[in-house]
Amino acid sequence: MNIDVKRIKGIIFDYGGTLDTDGRHWSEVLWLGYRQAGVTVDKGAFREAYVYAERELARERHILPAHDFHDMLLIKVKIELEWLVRQGLFAPEEVDKATRRIAGSCYDYARHNIELAKPMLKALSERYPLVLVSNFYGNIDTVLTDFGIRKYFRDIIESAILGIRKPDPRIFEHGVKALGLQPSETLVIGDSLKKDILPAESIGCQVLWIKGEAWDKEENELFHPNMISNLGEALRIVEAYPSAAREKEGQE
Repeated sequence: MNIDVKRIKGIIFDYGGTLDTDGRHWSEVLWLGYRQAGVTVDKGAFREAYVYAERELARERHILPAHDFHDMLLIKVKIELEWLVRQGLFAPEEVDKATRRIAGSCYDYARHNIELAKPMLKALSERYPLVLVSNFYGNIDTVLTDFGIRKYFRDIIESAILGIRKPDPRIFEHGVKALGLQPSETLVIGDSLKKDILPAESIGCQVLWIKGEAWDKEENELFHPNMISNLGEALRIVEAYPSAAREKEGQE
Protein backbone atom coordinates (compact mmCIF):
# COMPACT_ATOMS: atom_id res chain seq x y z
CA MET A 1 0.00 0.00 0.00
CA ASN A 2 1.53 3.26 -1.17
CA ILE A 3 -0.23 5.87 0.98
CA ASP A 4 1.20 8.48 3.33
CA VAL A 5 -1.78 8.56 5.68
CA LYS A 6 -0.14 11.09 7.98
CA ARG A 7 -0.22 13.68 5.18
CA ILE A 8 -3.92 13.33 4.42
CA LYS A 9 -5.98 16.40 5.34
CA GLY A 10 -9.06 15.85 3.18
CA ILE A 11 -10.85 13.19 1.16
CA ILE A 12 -12.55 13.19 -2.24
CA PHE A 13 -15.16 10.50 -2.88
CA ASP A 14 -16.63 9.31 -6.14
CA TYR A 15 -20.36 8.57 -5.92
CA GLY A 16 -21.75 6.08 -8.46
CA GLY A 17 -20.20 2.65 -8.09
CA THR A 18 -18.37 3.73 -4.94
CA LEU A 19 -20.81 4.84 -2.26
CA ASP A 20 -23.96 3.27 -3.68
CA THR A 21 -22.63 -0.14 -4.82
CA ASP A 22 -19.34 -0.53 -2.89
CA GLY A 23 -17.25 -1.01 -6.01
CA ARG A 24 -19.71 -2.76 -8.34
CA HIS A 25 -20.26 -1.12 -11.72
CA TRP A 26 -23.82 0.10 -12.18
CA SER A 27 -24.28 -1.92 -15.36
CA GLU A 28 -23.94 -5.07 -13.27
CA VAL A 29 -26.48 -3.82 -10.73
CA LEU A 30 -28.95 -3.04 -13.50
CA TRP A 31 -28.30 -6.40 -15.17
CA LEU A 32 -29.22 -8.10 -11.89
CA GLY A 33 -32.36 -5.95 -11.77
CA TYR A 34 -33.28 -7.06 -15.30
CA ARG A 35 -32.98 -10.71 -14.36
CA GLN A 36 -34.98 -10.24 -11.16
CA ALA A 37 -37.71 -8.55 -13.19
CA GLY A 38 -37.81 -11.44 -15.66
CA VAL A 39 -36.46 -9.48 -18.63
CA THR A 40 -34.99 -12.21 -20.82
CA VAL A 41 -32.59 -10.39 -23.14
CA ASP A 42 -29.00 -11.50 -23.51
CA LYS A 43 -26.30 -9.53 -21.77
CA GLY A 44 -24.79 -8.21 -24.99
CA ALA A 45 -28.08 -6.58 -25.95
CA PHE A 46 -28.47 -5.21 -22.44
CA ARG A 47 -25.03 -3.63 -22.59
CA GLU A 48 -25.87 -1.98 -25.90
CA ALA A 49 -29.07 -0.62 -24.35
CA TYR A 50 -27.10 0.62 -21.35
CA VAL A 51 -24.62 2.50 -23.55
CA TYR A 52 -27.42 3.96 -25.66
CA ALA A 53 -29.19 5.28 -22.55
CA GLU A 54 -25.99 6.85 -21.20
CA ARG A 55 -25.42 8.65 -24.50
CA GLU A 56 -29.04 9.76 -24.69
CA LEU A 57 -28.91 11.16 -21.16
CA ALA A 58 -25.76 13.06 -22.10
CA ARG A 59 -27.36 14.36 -25.30
CA GLU A 60 -30.77 15.43 -23.93
CA ARG A 61 -31.72 16.73 -20.49
CA HIS A 62 -34.11 14.01 -19.35
CA ILE A 63 -33.01 14.21 -15.71
CA LEU A 64 -33.77 17.41 -13.82
CA PRO A 65 -32.21 18.76 -10.60
CA ALA A 66 -35.27 17.80 -8.51
CA HIS A 67 -35.16 14.12 -9.56
CA ASP A 68 -34.06 11.75 -6.82
CA PHE A 69 -32.29 8.45 -7.50
CA HIS A 70 -35.51 6.49 -7.97
CA ASP A 71 -36.80 9.07 -10.45
CA MET A 72 -33.49 8.86 -12.29
CA LEU A 73 -33.62 5.07 -12.49
CA LEU A 74 -37.17 5.15 -13.85
CA ILE A 75 -36.05 7.49 -16.63
CA LYS A 76 -32.85 5.60 -17.43
CA VAL A 77 -34.38 2.12 -17.42
CA LYS A 78 -37.29 3.21 -19.61
CA ILE A 79 -34.87 4.59 -22.20
CA GLU A 80 -33.02 1.25 -22.17
CA LEU A 81 -36.17 -0.84 -22.52
CA GLU A 82 -37.58 1.34 -25.28
CA TRP A 83 -34.32 0.86 -27.18
CA LEU A 84 -34.74 -2.91 -26.79
CA VAL A 85 -38.31 -2.62 -28.09
CA ARG A 86 -37.04 -0.85 -31.22
CA GLN A 87 -34.62 -3.71 -31.78
CA GLY A 88 -37.49 -6.19 -31.57
CA LEU A 89 -36.06 -7.68 -28.37
CA PHE A 90 -38.74 -6.69 -25.86
CA ALA A 91 -42.52 -6.40 -25.84
CA PRO A 92 -43.71 -2.76 -25.77
CA GLU A 93 -46.66 -3.56 -23.50
CA GLU A 94 -44.23 -4.79 -20.83
CA VAL A 95 -42.10 -1.64 -20.67
CA ASP A 96 -43.89 0.24 -17.89
CA LYS A 97 -44.20 -2.75 -15.56
CA ALA A 98 -40.61 -3.87 -16.11
CA THR A 99 -39.33 -0.31 -15.66
CA ARG A 100 -40.99 -0.05 -12.24
CA ARG A 101 -39.66 -3.43 -11.13
CA ILE A 102 -36.09 -2.84 -12.27
CA ALA A 103 -35.92 0.71 -10.93
CA GLY A 104 -37.43 -0.34 -7.61
CA SER A 105 -35.02 -3.21 -7.00
CA CYS A 106 -31.98 -1.16 -8.05
CA TYR A 107 -33.05 1.76 -5.86
CA ASP A 108 -33.39 -0.59 -2.88
CA TYR A 109 -29.93 -1.99 -3.66
CA ALA A 110 -28.41 1.50 -3.69
CA ARG A 111 -30.20 2.58 -0.51
CA HIS A 112 -28.99 -0.55 1.28
CA ASN A 113 -25.38 0.18 0.33
CA ILE A 114 -25.68 3.84 1.30
CA GLU A 115 -27.00 2.82 4.72
CA LEU A 116 -23.93 0.60 5.14
CA ALA A 117 -21.68 3.50 4.08
CA LYS A 118 -23.21 6.07 6.45
CA PRO A 119 -21.18 5.14 9.57
CA MET A 120 -17.99 5.34 7.51
CA LEU A 121 -18.93 8.75 6.08
CA LYS A 122 -19.89 10.05 9.51
CA ALA A 123 -16.62 8.87 11.06
CA LEU A 124 -14.47 10.33 8.28
CA SER A 125 -16.38 13.62 8.13
CA GLU A 126 -15.63 14.14 11.83
CA ARG A 127 -11.90 13.96 11.08
CA TYR A 128 -11.57 15.35 7.56
CA PRO A 129 -13.40 17.66 5.17
CA LEU A 130 -15.07 15.57 2.46
CA VAL A 131 -15.85 16.55 -1.14
CA LEU A 132 -17.76 14.54 -3.73
CA VAL A 133 -16.52 14.46 -7.34
CA SER A 134 -18.91 12.70 -9.70
CA ASN A 135 -19.90 12.26 -13.33
CA PHE A 136 -23.61 12.87 -12.85
CA TYR A 137 -26.71 14.38 -14.44
CA GLY A 138 -27.23 17.63 -12.52
CA ASN A 139 -29.26 16.11 -9.67
CA ILE A 140 -26.61 14.71 -7.33
CA ASP A 141 -27.52 17.16 -4.56
CA THR A 142 -31.11 15.83 -4.57
CA VAL A 143 -29.85 12.24 -4.63
CA LEU A 144 -27.54 12.74 -1.65
CA THR A 145 -30.26 14.57 0.29
CA ASP A 146 -32.77 11.78 -0.36
CA PHE A 147 -30.27 9.21 0.90
CA GLY A 148 -29.41 11.32 3.96
CA ILE A 149 -25.71 11.83 3.25
CA ARG A 150 -25.50 15.35 1.80
CA LYS A 151 -24.56 16.72 5.24
CA TYR A 152 -21.24 14.85 5.19
CA PHE A 153 -19.83 16.73 2.18
CA ARG A 154 -18.38 20.21 2.25
CA ASP A 155 -18.90 20.58 -1.48
CA ILE A 156 -19.98 18.71 -4.62
CA ILE A 157 -18.16 18.81 -7.95
CA GLU A 158 -20.58 17.46 -10.55
CA SER A 159 -19.73 16.97 -14.22
CA ALA A 160 -23.09 18.21 -15.54
CA ILE A 161 -22.68 21.48 -13.64
CA LEU A 162 -18.96 21.99 -14.18
CA GLY A 163 -18.87 20.93 -17.82
CA ILE A 164 -15.88 18.62 -17.26
CA ARG A 165 -16.18 14.84 -17.03
CA LYS A 166 -13.89 12.16 -15.70
CA PRO A 167 -11.36 10.96 -16.71
CA ASP A 168 -10.34 14.60 -17.30
CA PRO A 169 -8.00 15.28 -14.33
CA ARG A 170 -9.22 18.88 -14.13
CA ILE A 171 -12.37 17.73 -12.37
CA PHE A 172 -10.20 16.46 -9.52
CA GLU A 173 -8.29 19.75 -9.49
CA HIS A 174 -11.63 21.43 -8.73
CA GLY A 175 -12.19 18.93 -5.91
CA VAL A 176 -8.79 19.64 -4.38
CA LYS A 177 -9.45 23.38 -4.65
CA ALA A 178 -12.81 22.93 -2.90
CA LEU A 179 -10.96 21.28 -0.02
CA GLY A 180 -8.43 24.13 0.08
CA LEU A 181 -5.57 21.64 0.09
CA GLN A 182 -2.62 20.45 -1.96
CA PRO A 183 -3.09 17.29 -4.08
CA SER A 184 -0.59 15.38 -1.93
CA GLU A 185 -2.76 16.14 1.11
CA THR A 186 -5.86 14.78 -0.62
CA LEU A 187 -7.02 11.16 -0.72
CA VAL A 188 -9.28 10.18 -3.64
CA ILE A 189 -11.48 7.09 -3.20
CA GLY A 190 -13.23 5.63 -6.25
CA ASP A 191 -14.25 2.45 -8.01
CA SER A 192 -12.80 3.12 -11.49
CA LEU A 193 -9.09 2.83 -12.15
CA LYS A 194 -9.36 4.72 -15.45
CA LYS A 195 -11.85 7.41 -14.42
CA ASP A 196 -10.95 7.99 -10.76
CA ILE A 197 -7.59 6.60 -9.72
CA LEU A 198 -5.26 7.33 -12.65
CA PRO A 199 -6.55 10.89 -13.28
CA ALA A 200 -6.32 11.73 -9.57
CA GLU A 201 -2.80 10.30 -9.36
CA SER A 202 -1.77 12.31 -12.41
CA ILE A 203 -2.27 15.57 -10.48
CA GLY A 204 -0.51 14.25 -7.36
CA CYS A 205 -3.38 13.00 -5.21
CA GLN A 206 -3.17 9.94 -3.01
CA VAL A 207 -5.64 7.22 -3.98
CA LEU A 208 -7.57 4.15 -2.89
CA TRP A 209 -9.13 2.00 -5.61
CA ILE A 210 -12.20 -0.01 -4.57
CA LYS A 211 -11.76 -2.85 -7.02
CA GLY A 212 -15.11 -4.50 -7.63
CA GLU A 213 -16.98 -5.80 -10.66
CA ALA A 214 -15.95 -3.44 -13.48
CA TRP A 215 -17.55 -2.62 -16.84
CA ASP A 216 -14.81 -4.18 -18.94
CA LYS A 217 -12.84 -7.39 -18.43
CA GLU A 218 -9.55 -5.56 -18.98
CA GLU A 219 -10.02 -3.43 -15.87
CA ASN A 220 -11.00 -6.49 -13.83
CA GLU A 221 -7.53 -7.90 -14.56
CA LEU A 222 -5.55 -4.73 -13.79
CA PHE A 223 -3.51 -4.18 -10.63
CA HIS A 224 -2.79 -1.15 -8.48
CA PRO A 225 -0.81 -1.16 -5.20
CA ASN A 226 -3.61 0.75 -3.47
CA MET A 227 -6.42 -1.69 -4.20
CA ILE A 228 -9.06 -2.43 -1.59
CA SER A 229 -12.19 -4.56 -1.82
CA ASN A 230 -14.71 -2.41 0.06
CA LEU A 231 -15.32 0.93 1.78
CA GLY A 232 -14.77 -0.58 5.21
CA GLU A 233 -11.12 -1.13 4.32
CA ALA A 234 -10.77 2.55 3.43
CA LEU A 235 -11.98 3.54 6.89
CA ARG A 236 -9.60 1.12 8.62
CA ILE A 237 -6.62 2.38 6.61
CA VAL A 238 -7.32 6.04 7.29
CA GLU A 239 -8.20 5.52 10.95
CA ALA A 240 -4.88 3.79 11.56
CA TYR A 241 -3.32 7.24 12.02
CA PRO A 242 -4.49 10.54 13.47
CA SER A 243 -5.52 12.94 10.72
CA ALA A 244 -2.92 15.50 9.71
CA ALA A 245 -5.33 18.27 10.61
CA ARG A 246 -5.89 16.97 14.13
CA GLU A 247 -2.26 16.14 14.64
CA LYS A 248 -1.40 19.74 13.84
CA GLU A 249 -4.08 20.98 16.24
CA GLY A 250 -2.61 18.83 18.99
CA GLN A 251 0.79 20.40 18.52
CA GLU A 252 -0.48 23.97 18.82
